[in-house]
Amino acid sequence: MKEAIKKKVVRRLKILEGQIRGLQKMVEDEKYCIDILYQSLAAKEALSGAEDLILENHLATHAADQMRSGKSGKTIKEILSIYKLSRKRN
Repeated sequence: MKEAIKKKVVRRLKILEGQIRGLQKMVEDEKYCIDILYQSLAAKEALSGAEDLILENHLATHAADQMRSGKSGKTIKEILSIYKLSRKRN
């Protein structure tokens, strides 16, 4: 993984870890449901941002290497698989 992207992903995941702990505390403290939902949505966005960076890294490194080495079929299957998974969750 590219070092700059790795640092960004780890930073976002640490933020997400704090958000999840905060969500857990909000539930335990019986905070207002809408406030919990807002925090949950913010956590989803943080995870989505980390996923975007990981995909960017994959395309720039692994996928590009596979294409250059004649393994384009594998690359296409991987990208289609991720695309289909992302469509299911929306």
